Amino acid sequence: MKPTFLFYIGLGILLFASCSNKDGDYDASGSFEATEIIVSSEATGKIEYLSIMEGQQLEKGQQVGLIDTTQLYLQKMNLLSNIKGVRAQQPNIATQTASIKEQIRTLEREKQRTINLIKANAATQKQLDDINGQMEVLQKQLSASESTLQKSSQNITAQSSAMDIQIEQIEDRLNKSIITSPITGTVLNKYAEEGELANMGTPLFKIADIDNMILRVYVTNDQLSNIKLNNKVQVFVDQGIQNDESRKMYEGVVTWISDKSEFTPKTIQTKNERANLVYAMKVSVKNDGYLKIGMYGEVKFN
Repeated sequence: MKPTFLFYIGLGILLFASCSNKDGDYDASGSFEATEIIVSSEATGKIEYLSIMEGQQLEKGQQVGLIDTTQLYLQKMNLLSNIKGVRAQQPNIATQTASIKEQIRTLEREKQRTINLIKANAATQKQLDDINGQMEVLQKQLSASESTLQKSSQNITAQSSAMDIQIEQIEDRLNKSIITSPITGTVLNKYAEEGELANMGTPLFKIADIDNMILRVYVTNDQLSNIKLNNKVQVFVDQGIQNDESRKMYEGVVTWISDKSEFTPKTIQTKNERANLVYAMKVSVKNDGYLKIGMYGEVKFN
């Protein structure tokens, strides 16, 4: 009995050592994250449609829904009608001053004839002075008329520009009534349904880029000295299979290293458990469909 007992004790110690080496065969561990975005309504109104399902793949910029735009459309039509009326009042300065300019040209010809007659002693200086006086009055009338018409034109142009800006604002609100996906990713949660009333800022759905996962791990100061950005590392994930291939390996790239240390999170274990301060680090991993948000992973530095 004694040799058998010693045999089982030795076997137990060997298995324990094997498991300890396996569990410790990593430099840092953490959990997977993804770029999650909560898409909210940018307009107020009834949701005409929201054609998405949880788990659905969306492309960046893909239209998935619409907020009621009836009132915005009517406001735009009203502004377009008003702007036509305002622009119709735009004065034609050349046409409205043509009469005065023609009178001035007539007097200029009359002035020249009078000068010729004076040289021939057939006209008096008073006649020439009268013509010059009439031309001066007409020049002042022309100047005043052009000034008034220009101010009127500028005022109408300003009104027209203000209406153009209002139309652009409505166009912007119309565009924001269209619900689109901000990124290429997978719908995680749907918060609203067709027919519901949405206010500005109402959450509609959550989407995440799960094709490119981020493993956030923590390393000690000693480890940090051997790590730099863009380093390639090995990432291991437990597959839940109790055999020699229970861990699946991925290739990861260090994309971010914190420049400030922090106390070790309670849920994170580092290789050196005596270290009080650690540095957060992000490792980018290409997802093959197996990785999930919140799943734990282990990193081994090359």
